[in-house]
Amino acid sequence: MSHIAVVYWSGTGHTEAMAQKVAEGIISAGGEATVLTASEFNGSMMDSYDAVAFGCPSMGAEQLEESEFEPMFQECTSKLNGKKIALFGSYGWGDGEWMRTWEEDCKGYGAILSSDPVICNEDPDADAQNACIELGKTLV
Repeated sequence: MSHIAVVYWSGTGHTEAMAQKVAEGIISAGGEATVLTASEFNGSMMDSYDAVAFGCPSMGAEQLEESEFEPMFQECTSKLNGKKIALFGSYGWGDGEWMRTWEEDCKGYGAILSSDPVICNEDPDADAQNACIELGKTLV
């Protein structure tokens, strides 16, 4: 059974809702999901999981959340080479630039992205929820 971490930061609850749907997809595909906030996860935990789904909303000028998520994620970058991951998050403005940048950064670290990232504007609608479930399944 695949053991997969779903690690997220959420200020409004939108990305948290997405994380729960990613976990639902993992479980429905026969995997084991552990949902953790960014403050509960660190780089030393990467090897404990077969795959990791990272979720963070767009903040400020289309960037990752700076106080908790970005420092945690930077700790994980040395463990991304060859690691199966997935990315997801919500935004309230812009066009998803933060996710494209994040995806390219992850590829540069050698991560294996299991699928295209999932993004949604504000609260995840039914399409975004289904996309999160499917994203979770790709990690198993």
